[in-house]
Amino acid sequence: MFERNHLTLRELPEAAAALISAFPDERVFAFYGSMGAGKTTFIREVCLLLGSEDIVTSPTFAIINEYHTHSGDSLFHFDFYRLKALSEVYDLGYEDYFYSGHYCLIEWPEKVAGLLPSPHTEVILEEESEGTRRLRARAVEA
Repeated sequence: MFERNHLTLRELPEAAAALISAFPDERVFAFYGSMGAGKTTFIREVCLLLGSEDIVTSPTFAIINEYHTHSGDSLFHFDFYRLKALSEVYDLGYEDYFYSGHYCLIEWPEKVAGLLPSPHTEVILEEESEGTRRLRARAVEA
């Protein structure tokens, strides 16, 4: 189990590095948290750490954004918040992404829970008092 408490915005880059280091072989990260918990902000830090200088925004309407690293690798950022039917995920060809070996950073994964690969990393972001966040992560096997 990985955990960081009382995270401030300034501490997010170090927390992103620690998370990736704690799960070096994982490529699928499922981010859970309420609206405004900081999922997209944290994913932005993960993308920077992995070598992307692309502008990271939540793909709320597009469902998926692709970013590129300095070495040309792809990073996939999903936001399933507005998903209306699981058929939309099938139409995207989700398996091509989830099993590609590229990083997949997923917001609102509870909408596609039965489709998440095994293993994957569950990341929970929670708001604490005075604007800080609690971050917990664990490997999940089906």
